[in-house]
Amino acid sequence: MDWMIFKRVLVSGGKSFLRGGAVSAATVLIMTVTLSIIGSLIFLSALLTFTLNSIKDKVDVSVYFVTTAAESDILAVKGQLEKLPQVENVTYTSAADALTAFRARHATDQLTLQALDELGGNPLDASLEVRAKDPSEYESIVSFLEASPTLSAGGTSIVDRINYSQNKDVIDRLALAIQATREIGFAVVILFAIASILIAFATIRLAIYVAKDEIAVMRLVGASNAYIQGPFIVTGVLTGVTAALIVLLLLWPATWYVGVKTVTWFGGFDIASYYSSHFLLVLGIIMLSGIALGAVASVLAIRKYLTV
Repeated sequence: MDWMIFKRVLVSGGKSFLRGGAVSAATVLIMTVTLSIIGSLIFLSALLTFTLNSIKDKVDVSVYFVTTAAESDILAVKGQLEKLPQVENVTYTSAADALTAFRARHATDQLTLQALDELGGNPLDASLEVRAKDPSEYESIVSFLEASPTLSAGGTSIVDRINYSQNKDVIDRLALAIQATREIGFAVVILFAIASILIAFATIRLAIYVAKDEIAVMRLVGASNAYIQGPFIVTGVLTGVTAALIVLLLLWPATWYVGVKTVTWFGGFDIASYYSSHFLLVLGIIMLSGIALGAVASVLAIRKYLTV
């Protein structure tokens, strides 16, 4: 197809889109809704990922030692953990430091402090807080601690407990909830995408019906299949592009308003800032989705209602 024919296809497709009037407007509207949902799913996925990563960053493995454990033995464990390639850092908290921090946290709770004084000693354990380079590495760190129990000089284990299992349950449940939310969002997008394709399909089918005499003449004079089909595909693509541009424009004020209202709710996640910094990504996804929806609807309509 040379440039002149290509230009005629584009012009014909553009005129068909403009002549569509209310029908084209309705197709653009439903496709705008679909692309808006796709855009919302992008922001929701980013928010969920941000939330999960924030929680993971706050998770560590805390190893608590029996009160009779010697500090030298605990520091030996610390040295072993620091040699593991999965470990980013290890922080040692002595029993005395733990008691000082406990008293500071409960400075206004006189009953708790009184009960602590009545014990006549320090009931708190020394501990090591282990932070991994990647949250997925905590399993192997815990396995290392469990497979290689640290023993005192007397041959007994000095590890009292490891608290990772509770944190792991929270992370796993959150990950499942995020996965379920993404799957539900994807299903909603699919439903609206089907609706958009059906409406665009009906619009293009109507255009084909109106132009059936013109199509018959083009076939008689030997017009190629691409030349006949091209304008309808252009019409569908223009519908998708128009809807995508509307969505991208509406997202600027929408994300700014929502970002101002919800940044404190979402733990610092600013939707407006995310949209600004990831504009090219959002633009690509929205625009390609619009083009794909319009093109697919056009191709389906042409295959079904044109014998070329």
